[in-house]
Amino acid sequence: MSDAVVKKRVVGIDISLEETTFAVVDVRGNILAKDSFPTLDYPDVNAFVATLSERIVEFVEQNGGYETVRSVGISCPSSNFLTGCIVNAANLPWKGVIPLSAMLRDRLGLAVALANDAMVIAMGEQAFGSAHGMRDFIVVSLGSGMGSCVFSDGNVNLGYDGFAGEIGHTCVSLHGRQCGCGKCGCLETYTASRGIIITAKELMEESDKPSLMRQEPDLTPKKISQFCEQGDELAIETYRRTGEVLGLGLANYASLLDPEAIIFAGGITKAGKWLLDPAKKSFDEHVFHNIQGKVKFLASELNDRERDVLGASVLAWKVKEYSLFK
Repeated sequence: MSDAVVKKRVVGIDISLEETTFAVVDVRGNILAKDSFPTLDYPDVNAFVATLSERIVEFVEQNGGYETVRSVGISCPSSNFLTGCIVNAANLPWKGVIPLSAMLRDRLGLAVALANDAMVIAMGEQAFGSAHGMRDFIVVSLGSGMGSCVFSDGNVNLGYDGFAGEIGHTCVSLHGRQCGCGKCGCLETYTASRGIIITAKELMEESDKPSLMRQEPDLTPKKISQFCEQGDELAIETYRRTGEVLGLGLANYASLLDPEAIIFAGGITKAGKWLLDPAKKSFDEHVFHNIQGKVKFLASELNDRERDVLGASVLAWKVKEYSLFK
């Protein structure tokens, strides 16, 4: 009989521009404990990794003990699952190639898997959310940036070098808006947070119509959607234009992939019908006619923070077990 201890917990970590969240998750997907800290408090990645490692060790010891944890999964924008590195993140303070998986593994002494946020969201949706039971679907994440992940025949499509699914950096406008990736006209410059605010400001410059947006010194996509609910015409037009471009980009995507559904996640998705109705209209106008009307548009029903750490926990279970403490 083997004396090996079966570890029944993992740590799921979600790194976003605003906040880094970490949780202890059991084999059934129950979040046993969760904590977080502001990401931007650590503009130096070495200081960030040191703090994250210290917080995780202390947190795990307080919630079941270090010996109960099998591995760690991390969700982070612009990350490559195949290499375990953050690669040239456009919307994070750390630039260049950062071997985050290896850095944490060395400090924690546990197996660490790293993937981009869209892939992790997709894994969470397939295991616990709207994509449960689906084999061919796309997840699109809209927030400070735009990411996506493709599931094909039940598996994540990573591509040759691990960068498949970067729809946010496909061009929808020649000589269009400048993107943080260095290119112009990328889809996310129209559909992510900063792009939506630019669209709103352009509309206010084009028209002298009254708008609640004119009185708001700190305009955000959330506030624009609130103004939509109050009947603000320019706010509604902001999301209509955003949805029109989003639908066009997704139609090109779906025409190549023929998914059962496109599942939307992230803060921008909270705009609901103001964004998704014009996006679906534009999508149906531009998608390949043989799949027109067959692709479902679904909004994630999982809590954002819980879904992201749950997805990271799914990732953690998939990595080969390793420990310095065996």
